[in-house]
Amino acid sequence: MALKLKMDELGRMTPDEFHKAEKFPIVVVLDNIRSMNNIGSFFRTADAFLLQELILCGITATPPHRDIHKTALGAAETVAWRYFKTTLEAIDALKKEGYQIVSVEQVADSTKLNGKFEINPPVALVFGNEVEGVEQEVVDCSDFCVEIPQYGTKHSLNVTVCAGIVIWEFFKKLQ
Repeated sequence: MALKLKMDELGRMTPDEFHKAEKFPIVVVLDNIRSMNNIGSFFRTADAFLLQELILCGITATPPHRDIHKTALGAAETVAWRYFKTTLEAIDALKKEGYQIVSVEQVADSTKLNGKFEINPPVALVFGNEVEGVEQEVVDCSDFCVEIPQYGTKHSLNVTVCAGIVIWEFFKKLQ
């Protein structure tokens, strides 16, 4: 029988080790995410995959905030982040820094996540508002859009569930 590992047996980095560690060449851009619980979950996911940073845009709340910390569980102190007033400003800055911009959105010519596509790191993955998705102007500025194929009756996933799936796929391709 397999025994659950205790916290001290997991071999996790300390916050100082995390700050010094080489990061995967992925940043996540939050385009007007309204739920602070979702924002906190993005911090935890970014920490789990050793991502470079989170880019918080528009109405996306920034740390410190009790509701972000509730789900981030300390990741808001380890993961680097920047804030931009608009997502377009963030995209412009990231393009100047050499990032490939990939919006996660259902569009007419989207690339299926389970299909073949080329990643040119560093990569910025853009996740949109829980109701409206990624702004059309941001989609227009993207190098391409990727979507998760869905086969049931619903046409969307919770944004943080979506992020976990997409980040995992990009992480595997870049490993």
